[in-house]
Amino acid sequence: MADFRKSVVYQIYPKSFCDSDGDGFGDLRGVIGKLDYIQKLGVDYIWLTPFFVSPQRDNGYDVEDYYRIDPRYGTMKDFEEMVAEAAKRGIGVMLDMVFNHTSDRHEWFQKALAGDEKYKNYYIFRKGKAPGVPPTNWESKFGGSAWEYVEKFDEYYLHLFDVSQPDLNWDNPKVRQEVQKVIRFWMTKGVKGFRFDVVNLISKDKFEDDFEGDGRRFYTDGPNIHKYLRELNAATFGTDTGIITVGEMSSTSMENCFHYANEDGKELSMVFNFHHLKVDFMGNEKWVLVPADFQKLKDILFSWQEGMAQHHAWNAVFWCNHDQPRVVSRFGDEGRYWKESAKMLATMIHCLRGTPYIYQGEELGMTNPNFTDISQYRDVESINHFRILQEKGLSEADAYRILQIHSRDSGRTPMQWTGGKSGGFTEGEPWIEVNQNCDRINAAQQLSDEHSIFHYYRKLIALRKTYDVIAMGNIEPLARRDPAVFAYRRTWEEEELLVICNFYGRDVTWDGDGGCSPKTLYEGGYERLLGNYEDWREEGDTFALRPYEAMVFYRKKK
Repeated sequence: MADFRKSVVYQIYPKSFCDSDGDGFGDLRGVIGKLDYIQKLGVDYIWLTPFFVSPQRDNGYDVEDYYRIDPRYGTMKDFEEMVAEAAKRGIGVMLDMVFNHTSDRHEWFQKALAGDEKYKNYYIFRKGKAPGVPPTNWESKFGGSAWEYVEKFDEYYLHLFDVSQPDLNWDNPKVRQEVQKVIRFWMTKGVKGFRFDVVNLISKDKFEDDFEGDGRRFYTDGPNIHKYLRELNAATFGTDTGIITVGEMSSTSMENCFHYANEDGKELSMVFNFHHLKVDFMGNEKWVLVPADFQKLKDILFSWQEGMAQHHAWNAVFWCNHDQPRVVSRFGDEGRYWKESAKMLATMIHCLRGTPYIYQGEELGMTNPNFTDISQYRDVESINHFRILQEKGLSEADAYRILQIHSRDSGRTPMQWTGGKSGGFTEGEPWIEVNQNCDRINAAQQLSDEHSIFHYYRKLIALRKTYDVIAMGNIEPLARRDPAVFAYRRTWEEEELLVICNFYGRDVTWDGDGGCSPKTLYEGGYERLLGNYEDWREEGDTFALRPYEAMVFYRKKK
């Protein structure tokens, strides 16, 4: 198995990464043209979100054909060249596989709608409880019922996401065999990693009404999920020790993740969980305006760090992806302390136990675009909820503010390569507007500035590869109840690492609990490996932390 502990993954949203032909739509040749940039950053894998043939109702997560590349992205020849050129630079390619559902345009679903029983059984069709009443009261994650009526059959099909994304029936062994064929096909193309979209939803349990929530307790971490993942592993990627895998786990439990990402490698290499990115939600509801709960953030991150370590399981650690707003806008500062807060957030996550994932533009400190008109949005979830929020009685202004904070489109605006037209993303009209701050936040500017956020990320990545304690060490949370400081200690054999972060834009002090005061560091032979200020300050036995200050200390015991 590849040593994913020392690896760093860079996520590319191809549609918004780089457009090579001026049609306003990013493509594979655009990725090829930026591989030197990615190599300079120092990452080991690039994860590309889906580029398969798709009607793009959900930005490619509605797959029409798992074997064909959407012409908007390029050709199979382009893909093969990208894999080869990446390999020359020591970079593996990871694909994003969507197997909970397909597009309603997929051949399988079209045959199902035509009445072919074989393919009807590829999906989940159920009779309603009564005329006009769906089989259950489950809600789609995009709003409204999770069931769509088909008059021809007098039945409903399940779609946990958009109505155009019917759920596959994984209890049908023929479906599982089809999925295995898809994986093996891409393995033959030299793919070195797979990310599995909402994979813990594939095993559904009882189809009954949920009077406690939206239905997720009946389909999350279902009864056969581990069986199906082990089967998939044994038949496909588990036969190649050079392939890494990660599962996106929606509303999962830590106990299940002990099995998903156990060191025995029988299911997946690692897991994404999103609990720490719900600290500015109200319960599971993200379409609200509430401040982030820092203590809750600490409690969640530390509990997962300790729990997964105790059970020899592995996390993916991250702030951003194509479904999340920009972290510097969410938890940092877009203004005065933009650079400091971006570096602090990077330090905090990259030194944790787990494989770090960087989302395109995160290494530049890209921010939310703060769109002000619904016509600027492309995300079906955001457009639906703009309407739903107003139907619930919110003002248009409040609905816009919620979208500005939580919309998935905040992370999908084009990569900002230069300060020129369209941020250097395209010579044409971009499919979605480029953030207007590209004149001051862009790759060209940061590559030439040794103190930039980009070069800080390079240093963080290099530290992981240099110091085993970061990749493999144990973790000890510090400052558990401190209202502003996020700190922890990592230990491995004779190495020790201390990470100290001020999460807020104000001066704070910390007395260094756990035997790590400034005096202890001086006397213990610690060196400061990295920090987002040129120096560091202390007041006697107390750290004097400036706004969003981050520091990493290291020692090797003699």
